[in-house]
Amino acid sequence: MDADERNRKRKLSNRESARRSRNRKRQRVDELVAQVSQTEEENKKLRQMIDGASQLYLNFASDNNVLRAQVVELTDRLRSLNSVIQIASEVSGVAFDVLDVPDSLLEPWRMPCPVQSTMVNPSQI
Repeated sequence: MDADERNRKRKLSNRESARRSRNRKRQRVDELVAQVSQTEEENKKLRQMIDGASQLYLNFASDNNVLRAQVVELTDRLRSLNSVIQIASEVSGVAFDVLDVPDSLLEPWRMPCPVQSTMVNPSQI
């Protein structure tokens, strides 16, 4: 085998090696593009889940605020009614049972299962 033949085989081998290298690189880029697409789709689903959970939280927080306001209003009503009963009892001389306002109504933050306020901003995730 002469030098020209060796050079020709080496060049052919180099070309084939370069072709395989380009194919591996192209395949790796395709895999990475597919992985990016899959990750973006997962991200989209997670953001939707976060948005849904955040909306539920806001709805529950709003409902909770309404209920707390109702507790305050009803507690005030109960106190007023207790005052009326006490006055009626004193005026009539007839003893009426006056129910005390439960401590849990006066201090709603001590009620069982207090809600912890945590706000999630989906744009920060």
